Order: sequence, then structure tokens, then C-alpha cells
Amino acid sequence: MNNTTQTTSVPVIETERLILRQFKLDDFEIYAQMMADPDIVRYLSGGEPMTRHQAWRSLATMAGHWVLHGHGQWALEEKDTGSFVGRAGLFNPEGWPDLEAGWVLSKGAQGKGYATEAGKAAIEFAFEHLKANKVISLIQPDNTPSIKVAERIGETYESEIELFGKHALVYSIYK
Repeated sequence: MNNTTQTTSVPVIETERLILRQFKLDDFEIYAQMMADPDIVRYLSGGEPMTRHQAWRSLATMAGHWVLHGHGQWALEEKDTGSFVGRAGLFNPEGWPDLEAGWVLSKGAQGKGYATEAGKAAIEFAFEHLKANKVISLIQPDNTPSIKVAERIGETYESEIELFGKHALVYSIYK
């Protein structure tokens, strides 16, 4: 019997104010609180606050995406405080229309430009390391803050699609 072990190291990226790194078990409590907040999750696929069990599965999905695809979402850590403040990066699960740059920030981290900073780093990683030619962001039509982030990171409106029963605007950037 041939047993092989696949390991994927998550690269660490430093921006001006953030460290994009792999998730740690210590991130879970804050992640679970963040994903249970109706204001934070209203624009995510389900739109409903997550239970601790659902948040655990979500965090495991983010970590596992790196193993299966060689890319994924990073945990966002503030350089100044060392605090976990959200997640951002690349996402392309089964059934997704293309490689997506996305972000979710805790309430205290919103409005500081962290999504823009992390989104730019994710797109740069996609183009330079993954050799992607296109990156999209799927945004619900009334999510004005994320539309503004998409525009600040260089994405432009491309189309509107329906994905898993929800309407989404497709913003994209090409290499």
C-alpha cells in the first residue's frame, strides 16, 4: 500500500498594518464570535449567524482550502496588537464561477482599510504565485462597503449572476 502525505505551507504575507498568516486554534473563539454576529455575516452566502459548530466547520474549510488548492484565506492579524481581526484571501470551492478574492472583518477592524490592504495582497499573490489571469469578487448588490473595497483594489463590475439561489455582482480584475 502506498501512503502519501500532502502538506501545504501557508505563506505569510506582511502588509503595512497586517500579517496574513495561517489560522491557529487560538483564533477560533474570536472567529466564532465574529461569525455569530448578524451584522458581519449578513452578506455571506447563508446570511445567517453561525453556531459554534458551523463556525468550526467554516474555519476548517478555510484551513483545508490551502491543502486542496494550494491557496486560500489567511487569518488577518494586526501588526500593532497581534490581534486576530478577520480573514481574507482566495476562495474557489466546487461550483464557484472563478478564483475569488474575499474578506470578512470583525466589527472593530471595519472601516480601517484592512479589507483593501488584504484584498490587494491576495490579488498580487494570485497573479504572481498562482499565475492566475483573472480574480473576481462576488458581492451582494446592497453590500456597498464591499463594492467600494472591490473598486479600490482595482476590480470593476463585470456582470450579475445567481449563485446558490442568491444574486451576486461579479467584480473582476485581469492580469
